[in-house]
Amino acid sequence: MSDPRNSTDGGMTCLKDVKSSIWAAILSEVQSRGNTKLPTTKSVLVLGENESGKTTLIAKLQGVEDPKKGSGLEYAYIDVRDEYRDDNTRLRVWVLDGDPEHSHLLEFALNEETFPDTMIMFSVSMTSPWAMLDQLQNWATILQDHIDKLNLSADFIQERKQSVLKRWQEYIEPGDELEASSPMRHSTRTLEDDLLDEELPLGEGTLTRNLGLDMVVVVTKTDYMGTLEKDMDYRDEHFDFIQQWIRRFCLQYGAALFYTSVKEDKNCDLLYKYLVHRIYHLPFRTPALVVEKDAVLIPSGWDNMKKISILYENMQSMKPDDYYTDVISRPQTRKPITRETEIHAEDEQQFLIKQQQLLQQGGTPSAPLGMTRQESPMRTPTSSKTSDRRTSATPGSQGSPKKMDGAKVGAAAGGEGVLANFFNSLLHKKTGSPSPGKVQGMDKAAVRSDAAAELDRLTRNKKPPSPTGSPDSSANSSLEQPPSSTDC
Repeated sequence: MSDPRNSTDGGMTCLKDVKSSIWAAILSEVQSRGNTKLPTTKSVLVLGENESGKTTLIAKLQGVEDPKKGSGLEYAYIDVRDEYRDDNTRLRVWVLDGDPEHSHLLEFALNEETFPDTMIMFSVSMTSPWAMLDQLQNWATILQDHIDKLNLSADFIQERKQSVLKRWQEYIEPGDELEASSPMRHSTRTLEDDLLDEELPLGEGTLTRNLGLDMVVVVTKTDYMGTLEKDMDYRDEHFDFIQQWIRRFCLQYGAALFYTSVKEDKNCDLLYKYLVHRIYHLPFRTPALVVEKDAVLIPSGWDNMKKISILYENMQSMKPDDYYTDVISRPQTRKPITRETEIHAEDEQQFLIKQQQLLQQGGTPSAPLGMTRQESPMRTPTSSKTSDRRTSATPGSQGSPKKMDGAKVGAAAGGEGVLANFFNSLLHKKTGSPSPGKVQGMDKAAVRSDAAAELDRLTRNKKPPSPTGSPDSSANSSLEQPPSSTDC
């Protein structure tokens, strides 16, 4: 009888078994890898006021140097890579405009389908610390109103709230983890699970406004703290007062807190790692950071009112429960930030109209818009005032003021008055504008003959004063009586 182990059929059967086991192992490995692949449906919704640094912060997380700001509801994505599993995916990012009128666009980013896969990020800026708390509360209210409009069942909301509560209570400080093979880890985990099933009471002010969404509050532009200290006399107690109020807000919603500065690259990389940790469950080894006032990092689940109360020790001129805006008030006079301003040239006609109004307010005669240099009312009255002044000061003048016309104003005042009258008549004739008296039809010959006749009259009038009367009386009589025929 032959040995069956030496038969050909037995060898073929063993070979087939080995091959099938190899393929089974390969298929099992592929299946396990497929189950651990990073999901592609996760997203982050960023809410905050305009100029709060939302777009710049997301661009920093993307690795983009020159961010482009849009309007309404912006869409972007962040590349996420899992080095351990050698896998990568894209994290979707929605950035809502800071105008609350655009809140109706939330339905495209947060709806019944995307609700379980969405994380909320609130953004406030340290450049306006007096408005941060109001902004956080305002955007939380807008978010709550939007959730109330969604067609979500009460059971689903309760399930989501329970998930947020569980993750809050499961937080373990990095470095306190036990090895997976440690028996203490198994006993501790079993005890924790039993306690979670009993729904332990939370600390004071914790998750009082649980919306069923994972949240993080980001305070941007913390490099501006130096400017607040220098220009507005902010002290450490002011920053502690701000921090304790924001941490109270985070406790209510179960949110994490990050102080960031894109300019100085503070906590930006840690924020990215924390986001992928909360969304994709990748490891995050950084503990809470509360020492540096401009680089605070508080993970969700770490904080409580007892830890917040440590900040109270530094508050001397204020109380922790003081109303926020009573302590951190909007400045009345704020030093302007040096920026390049665009200068707009004023319209020429508008400028001239303003100058004309200023001249009119100063008592100058009004002039029509577009008047030429020769027609300016600032030129003509000068000679008239001079001639009037010289007429009253000349004791020997014989002409009556009532008989003077526009062409001979100031002629009786002497040689200078004649010259003033001469040039005045030339100005009126050059511009072509109408003038009173005989100036309108006067030509050069008439002006010259008029000047010659006036000089001749002045020569004949130079007589010695009368011995019987004073110069004043003769001057007064000459002004009161018309000239005799012999004078002419």
